[in-house]
Amino acid sequence: MEYLKRTADLFLSDMLDAFGAVLIEGPKWCGKTTTAEQQSNSVLKLQDPDMRDEYLATAETKPSYLLQGATPRLIDEWQDAPMIWDAVRTAVDNRREPGQFILTGSNKVDRKKTHHSGTGRIAKMKMLPMSLWESNESSGQISIHELFDNPNYEFGGNLSSLTVENLIFAACRGGWPASLKARTPKAKLMIAQNYVNSVCSEDISRIDDKQRMEKLTRRILYAYARNISTLAKSSSLLKDVTGEESIECSRTTFDDYVSALEKLFVIQDIDAWCPAIRSKTAIRSTPKRCFCDPSIAVSALGLSPESLKIQLKTFGFIFEQMCIRDLKAYTIDMGSHISYYHDRYGLEADIVLHLADGRYALIECKLGSSEIEKGAEHLLEIRRLIVEKNKTENQMPIREPDLLIILTGGKIAYTRDDGVKIIPLAALRP
Repeated sequence: MEYLKRTADLFLSDMLDAFGAVLIEGPKWCGKTTTAEQQSNSVLKLQDPDMRDEYLATAETKPSYLLQGATPRLIDEWQDAPMIWDAVRTAVDNRREPGQFILTGSNKVDRKKTHHSGTGRIAKMKMLPMSLWESNESSGQISIHELFDNPNYEFGGNLSSLTVENLIFAACRGGWPASLKARTPKAKLMIAQNYVNSVCSEDISRIDDKQRMEKLTRRILYAYARNISTLAKSSSLLKDVTGEESIECSRTTFDDYVSALEKLFVIQDIDAWCPAIRSKTAIRSTPKRCFCDPSIAVSALGLSPESLKIQLKTFGFIFEQMCIRDLKAYTIDMGSHISYYHDRYGLEADIVLHLADGRYALIECKLGSSEIEKGAEHLLEIRRLIVEKNKTENQMPIREPDLLIILTGGKIAYTRDDGVKIIPLAALRP
């Protein structure tokens, strides 16, 4: 199958021009190795079953031997031999040239296993499963970069390439590259299901050689999926875990499992944005519950495209996950991070997309056109509060939002008279 270009391609190239080594992190099966191989000139795969024992023995005694090869040299799943990290750092110092190594990793490594942080030598970048644009399903007619950079950007009338039914299938299938190679719709859906099975039965214990229960892992993923895109507290999630099937799980055990799932990049909660436009007690600060890909929630709940067609309220929460995933991919080169805003008065922005230079967009995710008016009201009211607050703030005024956006599952893009931009998710690109 032909390589499908990723938003990470150009960013990786730029990173290799600047740093001696680049670490690509992200969930397994999201395409890290394939993307890295496009820019590497030699490859070492530590999980190669024919050579694994030899590689690990060499890493224990003389890790520098494993670094020999044409550069950039790819070291895949480096976390299997943590001593590689310090060897790479030393080689970068000695060679004093950018673009020497690419490391990939599917789980976060305990830094106690390495002696140095790698700061200034090994840069990090994160990958996610494929966005709709990367899987060639978004029409790509509207650029998020242009939206930020060009105040006169014209995009009215651009069409989404997907119906709501198509979006539902894309969310259930997920952004896993292997799913695009599958031969039938049924086979495409099996990739995400198999991913969840693998996480629960193997990866949750393998990450740190600590035995964990498959049944409890599934129950925690189920509780998370039931509360996806919400501000459910850990205590509520724990109650979901232990309630229906009388599963025993202490808060300490729950936190341990969640931490392991975070290290595997499966769970990727987002934090609250807390501008000083309300009293501190008014703004919610609980993390919003998120997965790296919407298909994990679908699989954990045992849902299907057919069942979601008659559960559009549930799909609205899953749709928000797809929006978060895609926005992260489209702004990977802009130093972005994502938060949310929600206060006790019910005022909210599903997503706050922050760029490294301080610019940001307030974004609501609304599947249908009937919800657009309410979403616009929320965004405009947050902007009004910021303007009002700045009238009395002389020292640290709050930057006004650069964009107000509603991402939809609809077909048509347009800008409202009040400046709110209505954009189908499946018309967006970097």
